[in-house]
Amino acid sequence: MAEKNGFVSAMDDLPFWAKIILCLPVLNLVYAVYRLVKGGQKGDVLMIVVGILWILFSAICWLIDLICTIIFKKPTVCA
Repeated sequence: MAEKNGFVSAMDDLPFWAKIILCLPVLNLVYAVYRLVKGGQKGDVLMIVVGILWILFSAICWLIDLICTIIFKKPTVCA
């Protein structure tokens, strides 16, 4: 398994309140970039595609991340 880089580790280690803030509209693009970086790091093409789609459909996807973060304490849909 690939070792986490600084950005992925920093995002995973954020406090709960910061993760909630990053789920809000516009700021949710950070989680799209997170998916892209994590997918590139793991060599996971699906995660890279989802990251691109998350950028394109961020008007809807922020709500998915918010709900998942509240329930599971992290964005869980392909993240």
